[in-house]
Amino acid sequence: MTLRVFIIDDDRDNADSIADVVKTKGCDVEIAWSGEAALARFREVDFDIVFMDVKLPRMNGVETFFEFKKIRPDAKVMLMSGYSLEHLVAQAVENGALGFLSKPFATEELLDTIDQVKPRGMVLVADDDSEFAASIQPILTQHGYIVEIARTGAEALTKAAARAVNCLVLDLRLPILSGLDVYRRLKESGWDRPTIFVTGFTSERNLAMTGLEQPLTHGILMKPFDPIDLLAAIDAATDGSRATRPAA
Repeated sequence: MTLRVFIIDDDRDNADSIADVVKTKGCDVEIAWSGEAALARFREVDFDIVFMDVKLPRMNGVETFFEFKKIRPDAKVMLMSGYSLEHLVAQAVENGALGFLSKPFATEELLDTIDQVKPRGMVLVADDDSEFAASIQPILTQHGYIVEIARTGAEALTKAAARAVNCLVLDLRLPILSGLDVYRRLKESGWDRPTIFVTGFTSERNLAMTGLEQPLTHGILMKPFDPIDLLAAIDAATDGSRATRPAA
């Protein structure tokens, strides 16, 4: 998939220089020179990543960032500045900005940022706890994963068969069809994708550890856990692999 990159900087020479570097990665690039123009275009196009100067005329970069988040809460924005604006940048980072590039920055820093937002593949989260799913979906999306949610074991089987899933996060306690039953049925159909079990019950963890014909290679996380721990487990299970975005 070709990444769509949006560069917002009132320094036209700098914007053009960034665009030239980004294009070497095969990305589609658009440029805006003000927050107002950027906001109008952002409403029309779902960009994969935005590089935005903090010091823009009239509406500054942080103000523009907050307007972007109202339109698309999962917007990926990297702020840039040649000035000391720690208080503005900190406010944006606390509210979901990817980070901050200090001008002048090395080409490698720019390209590393592009690599960070390339799709890593699809994670199917099978859990009937809506709060749990809601807590982990934003962090997985922010780190480049496409996330599908299944609320029941039957739904998990259907989505696993229909989608190009790269990793399955499977709650052991699902209604009607348990997580262990889902996993067994998937294995019978030739399932070979990484599966990470989650549970809030020690007895279920022990049952999973002893009740499977094959040893678990991707482990079990006990609830409650930090979503960052799940992200690390998925990265390890998929070897941080990057994948083309599957068709819906």
